[in-house]
Amino acid sequence: MRIPFILLAFFACLSTFAQKDPSAKAILDQIGAKVKDSKGILVSIQMVSKNSQGKAMGTKQINLKMKADKYYLKQGLMEILCDGAIIYNFDGVNTISKSSVAESDQTLSPQKLLAGNYDKEFNYRLLGQTSSNATIELIPLDKRKSFQKVTLVVDKIKSALSSASILDKSNNSTLVKVLSINYKAVLADNLFLFNRAKYPKNVEIFD
Repeated sequence: MRIPFILLAFFACLSTFAQKDPSAKAILDQIGAKVKDSKGILVSIQMVSKNSQGKAMGTKQINLKMKADKYYLKQGLMEILCDGAIIYNFDGVNTISKSSVAESDQTLSPQKLLAGNYDKEFNYRLLGQTSSNATIELIPLDKRKSFQKVTLVVDKIKSALSSASILDKSNNSTLVKVLSINYKAVLADNLFLFNRAKYPKNVEIFD
């Protein structure tokens, strides 16, 4: 009776390695460590969206500032501010919506992509690598997420994300390309504090 149990244990181990590829983990952990050690991160991002037929749906240019679990994202007139607990989303016209960080858990924001905290939320495997780059596939553990999978391209020399392709539940895709990244940015703490006075008086705030 011992042999079947040994085989079961063996296949269980294989399953674990398939879900959490140690080669991919080593590369992802380097990104996470670099982000964790940083006092401030400044990123320029381009986002290109395509529908399920591959037709381009638009391009966005985004600037992102990060400090620990706080961030400030700006795209044109639109702004998203997170103080670590609450997210304030300004539509660029007359509305600010508030939500908790927990409420945004089903989506994948640029900040989450760049934070490098993949181990708790994804299974992953290494699809291929060269001396300078690695391609890693992420599958969300929580099937309620709004996306099916993410394919990362990692700069192994810089231990930084180069690009990410996000496939949603409708087979639409978003390519997130990192144009530049600075891990040594000096960012004031008050940058991540919501200040009602900086917005026009007619702007309404909704919880």
